[in-house]
Amino acid sequence: MLAKRIIPCLDIQNGRVVKGVTFVDLCDVGDPVQVAQRYEEAKADELIFLDITASHEKREIMRDVVKKTAEAVFMPLTVGGGIRNISHIEDMLKSGADKVSLNTVSLENPSLIQEASKRFGSQCIVVAMDVKREPDGKYFVYTHGGRHRVNKEALQWAKEVEALGAGEILLTSMDCDGTKNGYDLEITSLISSSLSIPVIASGGVGSLEHLYEGFAKGKADAVLAASVFHFGKISIPEAKSYLKEKGVLVRN
Repeated sequence: MLAKRIIPCLDIQNGRVVKGVTFVDLCDVGDPVQVAQRYEEAKADELIFLDITASHEKREIMRDVVKKTAEAVFMPLTVGGGIRNISHIEDMLKSGADKVSLNTVSLENPSLIQEASKRFGSQCIVVAMDVKREPDGKYFVYTHGGRHRVNKEALQWAKEVEALGAGEILLTSMDCDGTKNGYDLEITSLISSSLSIPVIASGGVGSLEHLYEGFAKGKADAVLAASVFHFGKISIPEAKSYLKEKGVLVRN
C-alpha cells in the first residue's frame, strides 16, 4: 500500500501567497519561497502552487517563483494556473516543477491532457477540478477560478480526464473551500472510488479529524490544506502523528 500524502497548497497572486474563503476575500500570507522552505523543514510530502490570477502577464513572475522554490526545496512541486499549452507545461517543468496542474484549459481543450501525458508522462499531469453542489444535489465543474459553470457533471468529467491520460486529480469543493468545516466527503468518496488514478482531496480543512476523514471516508490518496497549515493551527508533524495513531500509513 502506498503511503498517504499531506500536501500544503500555496495560492499565488502577484507573486505572493494568499488565502481566501470560498475563492474570495483574499489575505496576504507571505513570500512563496520562504513559505515553501518552512514546509520543506516540516517534511510536507509535496507542495502545490496555484497562480490564482492565471493571467498571461504574470507568467514571468510565476516562472521566477517556481525556479527559486525548486532550488530551495526537495519535495515534489506541482504548479498550476494560466497554463495554456504544451509550451507552458514544458516551461514549468524546465523551471523545476515536477508536475503541472491543468484546470480551465483542460475543459476548453481536453486533447491537451492526452498530448501532455504522452509527451511528458501521465505522472506529470494533474487535472484540477473545482466542483460545486447544485440545489438538485448534482455536482458540476467550474472554471476560471470558480467563476463559470461548465455543463459537465463532476464524476463524468473525472472519468473523462482519466481516460485521456491524466495521472492524478486535484478535487476542490468550492462550497467547502476556506470554511474549515471539512472536505465534501460525498463527492470525494464518489470520485475516489470510481477511478484508478490518485485523487487529492481539497477544500475545507479545519481540524486534524478532517484530514483523517479525507482518507477514511473520502477515500482520497492525498489531502490538501492551506490556511490551517499557513497560520499554524495544524503543523505537518502534528498531522502525521495524528494520522499514524489513527492507523493511516503516512511518510515520516
